[in-house]
Amino acid sequence: MMNRRAFLKQAGIFSAAIFLPSCLNKVKEQKKNPYLLVVSGWQDVNIGDIAHTPGLLHILQTYLPEATITLWKRSKNEKVEALLKKNFPKIDILYGNPDKDFTITDGRLLEAIDRADVFIHGSGPSVVAANCLEAWRKITDKPFGIYGTTIQDISPSLKNLLEDASFVFTRETASIGKLKEAGVTKSEIRFVPDATFALNIYDEESARAFLIANDLEDRKFICVIPRLRKTPYWLIRRESYTERQIEETTALNNKWKEIDHAKAREAIIRWVRKTGNKVLICPEMTYQVDIMDELLIDPLPDDVKKNVVKRGYWLPDEAASLYSKAFCVLSFECHSPIISLKNGTPAFYLRQPEDTIKGQMYYDLGFDEWVFEINDTTGEQIADRLMDVYSNYDNAQAYRRQGMDKASELFEMGVKIVSQFL
Repeated sequence: MMNRRAFLKQAGIFSAAIFLPSCLNKVKEQKKNPYLLVVSGWQDVNIGDIAHTPGLLHILQTYLPEATITLWKRSKNEKVEALLKKNFPKIDILYGNPDKDFTITDGRLLEAIDRADVFIHGSGPSVVAANCLEAWRKITDKPFGIYGTTIQDISPSLKNLLEDASFVFTRETASIGKLKEAGVTKSEIRFVPDATFALNIYDEESARAFLIANDLEDRKFICVIPRLRKTPYWLIRRESYTERQIEETTALNNKWKEIDHAKAREAIIRWVRKTGNKVLICPEMTYQVDIMDELLIDPLPDDVKKNVVKRGYWLPDEAASLYSKAFCVLSFECHSPIISLKNGTPAFYLRQPEDTIKGQMYYDLGFDEWVFEINDTTGEQIADRLMDVYSNYDNAQAYRRQGMDKASELFEMGVKIVSQFL
């Protein structure tokens, strides 16, 4: 199994660069009622992508309680909007996109930009809203920055944008290495984890109803989340893909899907036969509902299969409530383990190499023992580690808390840096 040192070498990282910046020793007097404009909400077919937004809003409200926040949300979904309004009733939500030349004509967005003291690009897979940052830069010279993204491919235009940012927070140290390689060397480049590590929304009623209906007892079931090597977005968003792109992606997924998930099934079998307890198969993305049976349930022996239940697509508030009752979460997706760790449950990230450098954040926070580089991992190793957690749950919880404490410290550090520009 690939260790932390090997991952770091692979990612080209030579320094963690996570130490507190010197500027924190010289905190200027903060504006009493700052106004923050936040752009986030990349897509709604993935509970991880949804979770970025409430996670960041919770961070900002925790450390800047006097601030007025407006959310500029990129995707529009009635259920997700209702979730955000329920949990953040004081935050206005705006929609819209700049024109191709980065011009904004929407009156409410222009008003928000005029009022805002600083513009924050939310946590995410990349600088997804670079066009929104460009629009801000076109309209005003007020500060802007990025809070917890993966920055892997840096074009000349993105480099120019990043060099003009007041702060750049990457969600893993591997991105800091990429920035250095590209010649982006601003003083306020820091590692600040994915904002999902701060997710603080719940749907206890729905979770409890599901647990009761499926006879799932607190801390007596594990959750397992499947994933194909590359997401078949042509089945989700009806985007334009060439036949060749579809064929190549499908071939890659077909090559690995059984190999990958057989390893997870080995852990499922060991868990059921050793403990007699249940397993919940659940999705992080919408398409995964359709692959659960094929990859994780149908191949199981009958004596194990009878202990397996499954859940359809859901929202991160219900997932957080349910994961908090699980014994452990095993996931090929990156964000379900994060939601679990935040909510008191040990979690394993079964990392596929196609899943970008974002997995580095687990190593950065000290969760080395719970990351399994799937190409270098056997099912037996996953099962062994699961049973080790089973035998030493107090130790596992102490290990989880240590990593989460580090995440909280880094979130606070990030907001202190942001406060320099208010």
